Amino acid sequence: MRGPVDLGVLNSHLGYFIRRIQLWVFQDFIKTLAPIDISPAQFSVLTVIEANSGLSQSDLAEALGIETARLVRLLDELDRRSLTRRMPSITDRRSHALHLTQEGQRILKRAKALADVHEARLAEIIGIKNHEFMIDISKKSIGAAR
Repeated sequence: MRGPVDLGVLNSHLGYFIRRIQLWVFQDFIKTLAPIDISPAQFSVLTVIEANSGLSQSDLAEALGIETARLVRLLDELDRRSLTRRMPSITDRRSHALHLTQEGQRILKRAKALADVHEARLAEIIGIKNHEFMIDISKKSIGAAR
């Protein structure tokens, strides 16, 4: 068997390792949420709608960094599954206010419990302090990039 492959300059490229970690974390998250058929993107959308009932589609897209066309497809699927509801906005007739249905609230409650299991698994693997540090630095980096 050959020895390990030399990654060359990639060994000093943060973006390379962030991408590899992101893939690993997403694969675990997808597997964790599979029993309720919710994707990471759908989980994010449901979570933000729950925290901001009545939010507009454009504000949701901006908050999550999702292009509007992709968000519309996500919302169409969530509406089809009766998890969300788009209602006319009372402040802007051109936009919709987003709400969770009772079924959406029920599924999100289950998804949050599964997500907690996923986060606990990550914290166990990388250590609680590293987990907290990575969340902290990620929040600061995202804020600085805006």
